[in-house]
Amino acid sequence: MSTRRSVGRSNTNLTTFQNFYQGWLVRQEHYLEELRSVLQDSNEFEVDQLRDLINRVFIHYQEYYEEKSRIANHDVLLVFCPPWYSAFERSFFWIAGVKPGLAFRIIRSSVDDLSQEQVDKIEILKAETRAEEKEIGDELARIQESVAAPPIVEVMKKFAMDECTDGDEAMDAFKVELEVVLANADMLRTRTAERVVDVLAPLQSLKFFAALTEFQMKLRTWGAKLSQCGLDNVLES
Repeated sequence: MSTRRSVGRSNTNLTTFQNFYQGWLVRQEHYLEELRSVLQDSNEFEVDQLRDLINRVFIHYQEYYEEKSRIANHDVLLVFCPPWYSAFERSFFWIAGVKPGLAFRIIRSSVDDLSQEQVDKIEILKAETRAEEKEIGDELARIQESVAAPPIVEVMKKFAMDECTDGDEAMDAFKVELEVVLANADMLRTRTAERVVDVLAPLQSLKFFAALTEFQMKLRTWGAKLSQCGLDNVLES
């Protein structure tokens, strides 16, 4: 009975989040259009206007992480294997999201006017981010080993097949520790973006956010195409 209630709650949480996510994607497309428009005619905008757009885009991404945190509090396993993403998109994931270090690849490909001082600061930030990624990744590995847990996807499959229940103490402890690791990973993603924006000039930050959004939308487009071709199972195997 407890398993049925748990599955019912998961379905409700999933529906609520997917409704939010669909609206979030629509707003993301609007922001991308605005970013492209401002970049095309950047000379017509004051610095304060550029900073206002940067702040609004940043808040938009924060809203996603806040909603993601809420659903993780109800069902962290669902967040680690999110059905609102395609298998192709999930293949780029690290701890239920893209690696924070992706930001530096985006900068390298989209911002071509960095000063030497900015390059030096970015390199320091990159090294610090990489070290924190390793620390969080090691913590996830330790958690799995400490409870003799199989990979995340296998846990999710067992949960879906009613092989795990809310009364399983090992599973409950596992979920709590996963929530902590996920929160730390999302915090690192957010903090990395904040520190990157601190280094970049306003116009450079707009280039960064536009390139990041375009990358995410390309992943979504390719993921949808592969799903239509029935290749999701190949990517998940």
